Amino acid sequence: MPKAYWVSAYRTISDPEKLVAYNKLAGPAVRLGGGRILARDGRVAAYDAGIGGRTILIEFDSFEAAVAARDSEAYQEALAALSDGVERDFRIIEGLD
Repeated sequence: MPKAYWVSAYRTISDPEKLVAYNKLAGPAVRLGGGRILARDGRVAAYDAGIGGRTILIEFDSFEAAVAARDSEAYQEALAALSDGVERDFRIIEGLD
């Protein structure tokens, strides 16, 4: 079964305090859903009008697990804390194998 990934690229962070509150809740919610953070806040080279700011990559054992973690009550609480504090591109993508 292919793994799946959350890919989140932040365009802007307008409220750092909301991001801090989100991070406190999101980390445990991701781990509860079986996610493993592979990359966060490292160096980014953005091409073709890509987003060069904060980027997060999280691995899950399956696409279904990734979607379930995103839809979970724990992660929804984290999103409520984040609210309008950032503008980001968030995607769930299934791996090739």
